[in-house]
Amino acid sequence: MEILGVLAAILSSALGGTAVGATRYLAGTLDPLTIGAIRFGGGFLVLVAVALVRCDRWPPKSDWPGTGALGLLFFGLFPVLFNGALVYTTAARGALALSTLPLLTMAAGAVLRIETPTMRKIIGVLIAMAGVAIALGTSLATAPPGAWRGDLLMVAAACCMALYNVWSRPFLSRTAPIPFVAFGMGVGAVSLSVLVASNGGFARLATLNAPQWIASGYLAIICGAFIFFLWAFALGRAAPTLVAVSVAVNPLTASIFGVVFLGEQVSAKLIVGLIAVLAGIAIASGATEWFGSGHQGFRRRLP
Repeated sequence: MEILGVLAAILSSALGGTAVGATRYLAGTLDPLTIGAIRFGGGFLVLVAVALVRCDRWPPKSDWPGTGALGLLFFGLFPVLFNGALVYTTAARGALALSTLPLLTMAAGAVLRIETPTMRKIIGVLIAMAGVAIALGTSLATAPPGAWRGDLLMVAAACCMALYNVWSRPFLSRTAPIPFVAFGMGVGAVSLSVLVASNGGFARLATLNAPQWIASGYLAIICGAFIFFLWAFALGRAAPTLVAVSVAVNPLTASIFGVVFLGEQVSAKLIVGLIAVLAGIAIASGATEWFGSGHQGFRRRLP
């Protein structure tokens, strides 16, 4: 059922926003690549253990090259571009650039003839993107010199994610979500680990204290294994654009995380932006049709 996929994507993106807080907490001790290796390496181990216990169906050998390439794209190249972008631009501008993901996914789906764009989806995506811009409006006012480089890198990262969204669907029809994510995440984790080992990044793990190890475990289990399982689950049940539009929730939950745990102030723009994002997702996914007319409305969908 498509609504389950949309809800899983929203939960994945919402939890993804908390990864920003955990990453910031570790950033003073570990470099971004080492944090990525911990997140995806630990997530890979968790997913493999769960898949083995559940006896899930793994990708057939004919799918190994494609699944591995998607893993390298999403769990290898994407975090490098993402972290590199934040070297040049602000977190707010980066979040806004990443919110182009639904449009990029829609374009990729149309070009590859996997998903046909509709007016409802376009309107919903644009409203959700506007909500992100409103919520981050104050932070967007200032930018460091050369921020455009980071913005372009973040758009490139969004392109990687868009292609992953679109190209994953055929593979997910032949295997379970957990083994699919585990296979790709393992490829990405190995590639990141090679980079980290080459510059001695793993030696810094010895300096972590107990709270930092807890944050690392949270990144691996929740932000590595769980949210990407949810993302693959969503891609197997909903159109790529409907899954991608949920990424607009990510910067908002990161802001809420700052309010709850870092003592930041709640702004009217954050509230308005959150409402706009949720409205955009509801319009794009046709949720008003699902729930607006009782049992019959649950079945009636706009094209």
